[in-house]
Order: sequence, then structure tokens, then C-alpha cells
Amino acid sequence: MAKKGEILTPAGTGHVGCLTPDQKKTLKEVWSIIFSIADSGEAVVSSDMVQEAEKDAKSGAKSSTVQAAAKAGWFSGNKAAKAEAEAKAAGYGPGMAKISLTDLGLSVDKLRPILWDNAMGDHPDSLLLRFVRARKWNVPNALNMLFKAFKWRLDEDIPSVKYSTDVALDQQYPKFFEQLESGKFYIHGTDKENRIVAYLNVRLHHPNDQPAKTLEKLTVYVMECGRVLLEHPVETVCLVFDLTGFTLSNMDFAMVKYLVTVFEAYYPESLGRIIIHGAPFVFWGVWKVIQPWLDPVVAAKVCFTRSDPDLLQYIPETHLPDRYKGGKDKYKYAYIHSKAEENKRMEDQVTKEEVVARWKDTFWRFESLTREWINVGTKDDSGRSEQEIEMEREQCAKDLRVAFFKMDPYIRARNLFHRMQAANDDGRVEWTYSN
Repeated sequence: MAKKGEILTPAGTGHVGCLTPDQKKTLKEVWSIIFSIADSGEAVVSSDMVQEAEKDAKSGAKSSTVQAAAKAGWFSGNKAAKAEAEAKAAGYGPGMAKISLTDLGLSVDKLRPILWDNAMGDHPDSLLLRFVRARKWNVPNALNMLFKAFKWRLDEDIPSVKYSTDVALDQQYPKFFEQLESGKFYIHGTDKENRIVAYLNVRLHHPNDQPAKTLEKLTVYVMECGRVLLEHPVETVCLVFDLTGFTLSNMDFAMVKYLVTVFEAYYPESLGRIIIHGAPFVFWGVWKVIQPWLDPVVAAKVCFTRSDPDLLQYIPETHLPDRYKGGKDKYKYAYIHSKAEENKRMEDQVTKEEVVARWKDTFWRFESLTREWINVGTKDDSGRSEQEIEMEREQCAKDLRVAFFKMDPYIRARNLFHRMQAANDDGRVEWTYSN
């Protein structure tokens, strides 16, 4: 079993339990706006949020915050001026704008479900803080990014990918199993900072061997399955792009662009380190094309290793597969197919209703405590101290994680990580190394 590392997030870094007073204030503001728009379908925010989105839509800009705005038509037709006029008519001062879920391509009945479905077993604050950190603590920009990610999850029907059996996905997306069986992409073990490690064996990939849509859905499937392997305080992963044996026939620019977009726009702050291993000379021309696509923050996380022993700078020798010189783990990837009766609990409607109801009760309690936390020091103050509310709220977040994992096997099919016993039904993660 992998040992837990020390907390990697010192005070002020913007993670759960490590917030400055100003960062905590920003988090409260984000929650407040989300509650407002989830309750009524609209919220009043800084007009910068609407103006920036409209400007980017008109200019055709493809920034990571609003790159889909023009295509979706969210802010066409001078929505910024309309939003500010509506806020003024409602009695709000200058610099404010009223936005609605209709403008964002969302609806009240879908916003809260997609929020909590996205949170899964994470601390709810952790989900929001990823977007806030990605947008440098700018609330309007963070909300733009968050709502866009929600709409993407709905448009791409991410829940259906996450909850489906791999058999069903193979039937829907040609050569889905073939990708899983090939070993071109697998997750195993942790690095020196307890990040899970995903290995991408690029030499096994050829762009025309499978439909692009299958690769996209596979990417989402692996990421959503892999998320259950993240445990607080570690929130990021380590990607190893193994370019041993790479030739230009393996290069898939479309897939690289998709990966960049997914990580930067929809799973922000999820990458801890990117290792490009064993790059041959021919790759450096490719790198000149790819590097400008990367956000500077992401680009700063890229490191290069030439020889196998160089990987030991980042991955313990006992965790590194022995296919790499210096690695001692005798692990060999092999896809484990579904087992008979492994999803039997999904047929138990009575228990399913009970555990889903318990999970919903817990997230409603978390919302209630969060509203109370936001209102400390206002006319709606309950009278309890902020510290007292925070303690109860943190316990509720832990209860929410427990409730999620009790519910999970009744609503979601088991995957490879359950079959190899890395992911347990109670949310614990245990890696087995063969040394």
C-alpha cells in the first residue's frame, strides 16, 4: 500500500485547508454566485464577466476561458449591455451585470445535478478551487470557465461515459476495448509526491487505427475512472509520455490538441508533472508545434528524461515498472475484462434509492452549512462563530465522501481499477507493487 505523503500544499497556495483570508473570501463569493444562479436561474456579477465573454465571442478569440462562447452563441446579440441594463433596473450599481443560465446554455434543473455529479468523492471546495486557481483568483473568469465545463459535460454526456459498463462503451464506440487492451495508456502506482502515474506509450498509437471519437471517449473514461484514485491532499497526476520507438507515423496532432483542451479547460489544475521520456531527434520538430498550444503554467510542468534511470528522479524505483532500467516493480499491464455479477448491486433498486437519498441529504446539508458560512458577519448571521461552522462543514465534506462511495457501486459500473483492487468501494486506494 502506498504510504501517504506529507501535505504538499502550504498555507496560501489556494487548496482546501490552505487558504488565506482573501482566498477564503473569494471562495465564498464563488459559492454565493453558484447558489444564486442554481436557485433562481440568474445571478448578479461583475459586468467584466459578461463583457469579456462577449468581446471574445465577437473577436473569435479561442482563449481557454471562453473558447466555445462564439460557437455556442452564449453572448451574441449585445448580451453584455442587456445584462448590465437588467442589473441596473433591479437596483444594482454600476459595474454589475445580471446573467442567466439561459445565456450560458444551461438550466436550473441541470446545474445542481451536474455540479454534484462532477464533485464525486472530492471535497466540494476542491472542485471550485481548481477553476479559481486556474483563473488567478478572478471570480468572473473562474465562473466563465466553470459554467463552460458544466455545459461541456452535459453536451458530451460525460455521466453516461462515466457510469456505463466498458462492454456498453465498446458496443457504442468501435475499437474501445482494443484501446484498453493495447497498453498504449495505463495508470499504475504513484510518483515521489504521491501523484498517480499515467503512462502513455506513444509508439503503440497510430491515428488511423481507430475512430477519433473513440479516442475522445476513452480519454474521458480513463480520466473519470482515474479520479477515484485521487485522495486528499494530492489532487494532481503525473503523465509519462514514453516516446521510446516514436516515429512520425505515431504523431496525432488532433489527439494532442484534444488532450490539451480537456486538461486546461475541463479538468484544470489536474496536472502535477508531465514527463516526456526518451524523445528521439525527430520529436523536436513536433515539440516546436505543440509547445505554443500549452498554457505557460502547464508548460512549466513539463520535464524531459533521456534514459530510463532519469525517471528515478520522479518515480521511486519500487514503483517504477521494471520494463524501465532501474525500476523494480514487476508489474505488467494487462486489461482485466468485466467479471460476472460485478455490477449486481446496480440492479438493487431498493438499496440504490436508500444510498442515493443519503448522499443527497448530505450534499443538501453541505449546501446549508456553506450558506451559513457565507453569511457570517452579515444581517443573516446565525450567531455561530465562523470556526464552529467551518468545523461542522469540514466534517460534512468527509461525510459526503463516505456517502458518495457507498452510493457509487449502485450507480456506476465497476472498472479496471476496481478489478485490480487499486480502488476500493470505500474510497481508499491501495497500489500493489511486485518487487
